[in-house]
Amino acid sequence: MNKFFDFIISHSKIYGFIYPSSDIYGGINAVYDYGHYGVGLKNNIKKYWWKSMTQLHENIIGIDTSILMNTNVWVASGHIKKFNELFIDNKDSNKRYRPDLLIKNYVDKNILNDSVRKNDILKRLLYYLENNKLLKINKLISELNIKDEISKTKNWTRIRFINMMFKIYNESEDIYLRPETAQGIFCNFNNVQKSNRMKIPFGIAQIGKSFRNEIIARQFLFRLREFEQMEMQFFILPKEEKIWYEYWKKIRLQWHLNLNLGKNLYKLYNHKNLAHYESIGVDIKFNFPFGLKELEGIHSRRDFDLKRHELFSKKKLRYFIKDSKKNIIPYVIETSLGLDRMFLAVLSSSLKKEKIKNNKFRIVLKIPTFLSPIKAAIFPLVKKNNLPKIAKDIFNNLKIKYPLIYDYKESIGKLYRRQDAIGTPLCFTIDYNTIETNTITVRYRDTMKQKRIHIKEICNTIEKVTSIENILNKISV
Repeated sequence: MNKFFDFIISHSKIYGFIYPSSDIYGGINAVYDYGHYGVGLKNNIKKYWWKSMTQLHENIIGIDTSILMNTNVWVASGHIKKFNELFIDNKDSNKRYRPDLLIKNYVDKNILNDSVRKNDILKRLLYYLENNKLLKINKLISELNIKDEISKTKNWTRIRFINMMFKIYNESEDIYLRPETAQGIFCNFNNVQKSNRMKIPFGIAQIGKSFRNEIIARQFLFRLREFEQMEMQFFILPKEEKIWYEYWKKIRLQWHLNLNLGKNLYKLYNHKNLAHYESIGVDIKFNFPFGLKELEGIHSRRDFDLKRHELFSKKKLRYFIKDSKKNIIPYVIETSLGLDRMFLAVLSSSLKKEKIKNNKFRIVLKIPTFLSPIKAAIFPLVKKNNLPKIAKDIFNNLKIKYPLIYDYKESIGKLYRRQDAIGTPLCFTIDYNTIETNTITVRYRDTMKQKRIHIKEICNTIEKVTSIENILNKISV
């Protein structure tokens, strides 16, 4: 499985999906740049999410809030006091770890056949974490004789806390890069509700960057220090909490399953250890190459955020109910999906090595066709007899409507293979018969089957195979 994961990372760089940031200087840990095809795929995932939220639902409004916010926002939300992570350093290797993961990984690797001892260690760890007994965790690491994987020594520092927000210094006050997009939505509750004349229930959707000083940033795009979130906060009457929670759990799972990445790759996991602001929550987990991990969270934040911001800002964040003539603080159901994780889920489940004729193989990226960064490729069979001009004319006539590729630099077989590798659903080849009959050959990525169609059918063929409307119509709201 590690070899496959390495293959995904290598393929992403070679074919222009993902590059290490600052690559010529050796990169920076857990920060990546998106190449041309990566941007195309990423934008198409955004488009699918955004349309399904703001166009399928008449009561969801879009917003784009700033990365930098008044510091009091993070005081009110609890991030400055509570958004902390435990860490421990090895003095010889200078490598930093989360102590809970250090212990859990040790237990998983070294205590396989003694379930009683394993459970005892994990229970002790949980108790120490919940009661903030940091010295006890240090002693547990010493008791288990845990060594650093690099230096092979037990020369550990004391366990300490670190705030996970990135701080920017200026002349007057500390400013933070936002660690989540949700607070910008809560701060704009009154603005959106009044300017758009929204009535409960209604939602506010946002796609935006967040930043976290992750101690252990790892597994390619899965855990990053700079990442993008697709979040929606849905404001409801408190008495309707469970109804809307179940609704959004169903709708969000359906959104994922409609991608046809594989129903068996998903699993719902109900939260056992709820965050302090949650009353109920579930994760949609996805089977990545490195295991079953969280992809999206759906949970009730109750009225925690609006109450806190009302308290600290001294501004009323309430909704007036005409029937009862009462001002209430709404409850909130949140859906939160990591865009980079979604990108990795699509990429890892779609990249295939398939056996074809004569014991040869092809590398093909079978991503959902409406997500493909390039919808079709246009090729002249040979570079003579006016075929390149015909192909280029077709390309120029359609390039405004669809993202296309025109290529002629290699043999037709190699051209097909390259388009397979970047996930292009359709290839149109102009050949000698085109001159006589105005027909071309269309070749389908997934089946490699070919057929002849009239030039006038190209546009309809692309639309039929790659339209996002086909998938959106399957989501019942």
